[in-house]
Amino acid sequence: MKRTLLLLSAFFTISGYAQEIGDDDLGSWHMYFGTNKIAEDWSIHTEGQLRYFEAAKNFNQLLLRTGLNYHINPNAIVTLGYGFIETDGTFEEIQNEVNAKEHRIFQQLILKNKVGEFKFEHRYRLEQRFIDFGDRNDTQHRARYRLQVTLPLTDIFFLNFYDEIFLNLQDSVYGQNRLYFALGINVTDNLSVQSGYLKNHFPSANFDRLQVGVFWNTDLRKKKKE
Repeated sequence: MKRTLLLLSAFFTISGYAQEIGDDDLGSWHMYFGTNKIAEDWSIHTEGQLRYFEAAKNFNQLLLRTGLNYHINPNAIVTLGYGFIETDGTFEEIQNEVNAKEHRIFQQLILKNKVGEFKFEHRYRLEQRFIDFGDRNDTQHRARYRLQVTLPLTDIFFLNFYDEIFLNLQDSVYGQNRLYFALGINVTDNLSVQSGYLKNHFPSANFDRLQVGVFWNTDLRKKKKE
């Protein structure tokens, strides 16, 4: 319990200084993630995100993503997916006067393991990005790796951490890094909510973002009549 209190204290201390680091405003990301079972070994990933330069205002980015998951076993999942992303042209990474629209194809492998009470998740992702900047089109490729660690506190509360690095497969290799810390609540067996803080670091900028995420997993298979 003492360890948990120290972690929470550190989190709120960092959040209190967030507006003084990098970008002038503390922005926010509002997220939904779903894994929807359609067969014994297959499921559909659904995702929607609204990102803002400021807390719940000043639009930054819309992200919609879906994919088909194949569950090799309970600890290994492969995914083929598609995403649509619209980004405000004033965002420092884009530096364009109009909103950029992106169609994205991705391939993904997730591996899970457990050490004591800690649950580890390794996510490997390749992305092919087709971006319309308004006056020109560009195709970009990148690789991503995310290490996520979840620590249950009780049956209801848990802590979630991750660090994710983005590597460009053209031009400068380093793209960005995301460091995340959150407190989560298991509302039901298939519904959870997380609230936390994200440090999003680019080569020339740092962005501090509050995050609220809803995770809802459903079973879409027809139930057999008894």
